[in-house]
Amino acid sequence: MARITCIGTGNVGRAWAVVFARAGHAVALYDAQPDLALNVAMPRIRRTLKELAEAMPTGETAEAVASRIEVHATIADAVRNADYVQESVREDVAVKRSVFAEIADAAPHQCLLASSTSALPGSAFLSAIVHPERAFVAHPVNPPSHIPLVELCGTGATSAEALGAAQNLLSAAGMEPIIVRKEIDGFILNRLQYTMVAEAMHLIGEGYCTAEDIDRVVTSGLALRWASIGPFMTAHLNATGGFAGFVEQLGPMMKRMGQDAKTDYDWGPQQVAEIHEWLASQLPVDDIAEAQAWRDRRILATRAMQKSDDGVGKAKKPEPETF
Repeated sequence: MARITCIGTGNVGRAWAVVFARAGHAVALYDAQPDLALNVAMPRIRRTLKELAEAMPTGETAEAVASRIEVHATIADAVRNADYVQESVREDVAVKRSVFAEIADAAPHQCLLASSTSALPGSAFLSAIVHPERAFVAHPVNPPSHIPLVELCGTGATSAEALGAAQNLLSAAGMEPIIVRKEIDGFILNRLQYTMVAEAMHLIGEGYCTAEDIDRVVTSGLALRWASIGPFMTAHLNATGGFAGFVEQLGPMMKRMGQDAKTDYDWGPQQVAEIHEWLASQLPVDDIAEAQAWRDRRILATRAMQKSDDGVGKAKKPEPETF
């Protein structure tokens, strides 16, 4: 088993600790606020592990898995013997540069160094460290304890060997890594997500629909297919001639709507306030933590459904009909 270090104990950092501990690894945990790690992060980690009890690949109890996670007082202590470090601190280039300089100086030279950044290019803060060839971005979906996708992206200095080793380690831990082949703002998931939300702001702002309508379009429409197959396989199944037939029929419309979309729509604070007011009327901000737990249970149920057949995008040939 590898020795893993998780730096930062917010929502993402503690979820990463769950990922690695339940895969059987020893996890060193560090936060700049030690009390936060001990008194907030660890109880929440134990709660998450209890929720995931039936999904433990090692067959252990939640407490047994939690016992592999140890809080450390300094970065140097946390990374001293590490094989892999996952950083999940604030999205600030200066902060990440400082943290990674300390990590790189104290960790073994062969240790893989990964950042959970969701917006910053790794080259902005990973290129000047000691042995930059071992450093890269491993961008998860929040929370990685429940959602397996992780985007691996090198910095230009990252070695193919480091990315390959990370891919193997994360896959063995139950994650589903993809390789982002060159740096781009937001990586892949956020570019898709933010583009859709930006067009949604345009549709709401110009009076075509409400925020409630947008959420319904996704949950009662798009998501029912996307939970099992992606947008390309959806298109492939939506036409008798497959994807080529879909594009032949609808390609011109796709291009026209792409030109009409306003992903740079100039939404402002009033629109944000109105959407927030509706959301808060449905779910008060003080109830978000409880709602996150509900969301996570739903994610687990969806993943169980996804695993219930051989699906891939994986639509199977229909069985011959009998009469």
